[in-house]
Amino acid sequence: MKNNSNLLFFIIKKARVYSLNIIIWIFSLSCIFPVIWLMYSSLKTSSEFNRDIISFPSVMQFSNYSRAFLSADLGRLSMNSAFNAIISMTLAVLIAFTIAYLLARFPFKGNRIIYFLFLFGMLVPMHALLVPVFVQFKAMGLFNTRMTLILPYVVFNLPFSLFLLESYIRGIPKDLDEAAFMEGCGTVRTMFSIIFPITKPVLVAVSLLAFISSWNEYPFALILINSQKLKTIPLGLVSFKGEYSTDYPLQMAGIVISTIPVIAIYLGFNKQIIEGMTEGSIKG
Repeated sequence: MKNNSNLLFFIIKKARVYSLNIIIWIFSLSCIFPVIWLMYSSLKTSSEFNRDIISFPSVMQFSNYSRAFLSADLGRLSMNSAFNAIISMTLAVLIAFTIAYLLARFPFKGNRIIYFLFLFGMLVPMHALLVPVFVQFKAMGLFNTRMTLILPYVVFNLPFSLFLLESYIRGIPKDLDEAAFMEGCGTVRTMFSIIFPITKPVLVAVSLLAFISSWNEYPFALILINSQKLKTIPLGLVSFKGEYSTDYPLQMAGIVISTIPVIAIYLGFNKQIIEGMTEGSIKG
């Protein structure tokens, strides 16, 4: 009887494990299938896609990629997106690090209020600010310049970057700062010579996340940029949509091309991103 009970317990335990694995596999496939569908659909002809959106292409049309790259001028759009992403990422990380250090190391009056005001920015939906930002930029004449998108990108990347950096810096012993001051280092030198290198895990994470966020951003680019010379990749992908029809395979080829840098960055640095976010959120 005891052996039967043990066997039943073993079967139930294995059934639970396999059931959990099956559920995880289903969710995993639901996430990866749209990517696979996007990639093989980009190799179809337009008529073939319209006949059946799920089937595989009968003949792979690799020419879709060269046509998409040339027709949408993805080379120039990529340069614009890279410029906006790199500049905004650099500014956001430097500003967030400086503010995070001051908030973590100098407990002045109103310190926590300032900190929570920044964190409040994480709760405000970006789309809720489209109209206010549009009105302000119009009043200040900031449309269609090379730096137009830099300011909103920096501002929207600040709260999360500050949250991770402040938590991490707060967990670093203050003895390091005191030792640096005794050796004659000022506040700025202590920040960037002593603390900055220590925060490398979190800095890598927030830098990559800021870059990806700016690279993929669409709503603010849509309302703040009208000049063809300054448009970014997300705006360029809309050019495949005509007045009466859309060349979906060509558009999907453009999407695949535009996502290659982001996927390459994530695959190359996913470990650093996960470690940085984990350490930044729990170190404090």
